[in-house]
Amino acid sequence: MGFKSFAIGIVFRVLLIVCSVYIGMLFYFRDHSLLPGILCSLVLVFQTINLITFANTTNRKITRFLDSIRYSDFSSSFTKDSRLGKSFREMNLSFNEVIAAFKKTRAEKEEQVLFLQIMIQHINTGILSFESGGKIGVINGAAKQLLQIPQFKDINDLGKLSRELLKKVLTLNPGGSFSIRINGDLHLNVQSAAFKMDGMSWTLLSFQNIKTELQKNELKAWQNLTKVLRHEIMNSMTPIASLANSLGTIVEEDVEEIPQGLVLKKDSYLDLSEGLATISRRSIGLVDFVNAYRDYTNIPQPKLKLFKVSALFEHICVLMKEDLSASRISLKAQCDPIDLSVRADREMIQMILINLIKNAKEAMEKATNRTIELRAGKNSHAIPMIQVTDFGEGIVPEAIERIFVPFYTTKKSGSGIGLAISRQIMHLHQGSLEVTSSPLEMTTFTLLFGPAKGGD
Repeated sequence: MGFKSFAIGIVFRVLLIVCSVYIGMLFYFRDHSLLPGILCSLVLVFQTINLITFANTTNRKITRFLDSIRYSDFSSSFTKDSRLGKSFREMNLSFNEVIAAFKKTRAEKEEQVLFLQIMIQHINTGILSFESGGKIGVINGAAKQLLQIPQFKDINDLGKLSRELLKKVLTLNPGGSFSIRINGDLHLNVQSAAFKMDGMSWTLLSFQNIKTELQKNELKAWQNLTKVLRHEIMNSMTPIASLANSLGTIVEEDVEEIPQGLVLKKDSYLDLSEGLATISRRSIGLVDFVNAYRDYTNIPQPKLKLFKVSALFEHICVLMKEDLSASRISLKAQCDPIDLSVRADREMIQMILINLIKNAKEAMEKATNRTIELRAGKNSHAIPMIQVTDFGEGIVPEAIERIFVPFYTTKKSGSGIGLAISRQIMHLHQGSLEVTSSPLEMTTFTLLFGPAKGGD
């Protein structure tokens, strides 16, 4: 019905009900007949139902609006009964505006949630959440990469990696942190936070492998120490070496002028001369040793350029061929893919590889498999790497953690500075130098680089 307003519709229906009651009573009292009264009663019932239905239009609309909000159904539209008057049109517009606002808010929240999910998955810090019952909620790629736990669905699965790690995580207070060394390649720093969501208590953990940072701090500490030692030792040994040389020269010149009758003290002269020569040699040797500190503390910044690893391998094979052939050792080089390139200082990387190949040669004096393998490729994270493998005596577990410490060596003639310098060079390249070894079987040194970005 095309009524101008809701109020007119109500008034009209009430008037119809009143008229029906009046007509029914008129027929009943005038004709004393039940049939007209029954018919009027049926019409009255129909009109009453129609009035209630019409009056409930607003209630139904509000209910439908609230259900749309409750179930996040923002596809509803309130426009069909705008013909019932201005008040209904205003109410419909208000409902539609609220629905549109909720729809926009939900879309913004979904975008924020998606952004947070993408950000969590792409940060280098491992993120993991679990509820009070131990069930895992969110775990990002960095955490999976660090922990390497298959089918990680419950926090108790941390015990597969380390029982000590699981124990510390379960007893860690909100806001607390701890560090734990899992193995030679994994030294974790763990931080905790607590929050509530949907009435449940959750714990958020962050994981960082601080091995590289510890190595950098260790290198920095050694550099500071060696600078002090070099300064103090050089201040003392340089004048001693100079004085010993001067005294030796003076003794030789003065002896030539001694009369023949004093030649009886030739033995004393020889002892003095030999002693001064020994002091001079040892002083020079100590100065050379201290200069090794200088090499360690004054490594220049690498000049980064993009170059093909295969070309570097060819050059190294030519350089090392004669030396290795004399020891009946073959050098096999393999690069996969053949056009693999890295951004690095080629001369520095060449120096590292030559040092590692020489170390491998010395470790293979009694080896039956007299082959050194030089391989290049990419690891599981698409990071370029170079590996040097020998099948010599290997490195015992007690020494493998110390071989990168400056001046630590297991060789009789070694200076103990080569591997320390090599690792520092790789750190200057934002990379790393790692080692794995099985005593009496094989040893592999791995150079890891950052992904190459364009060329020069």
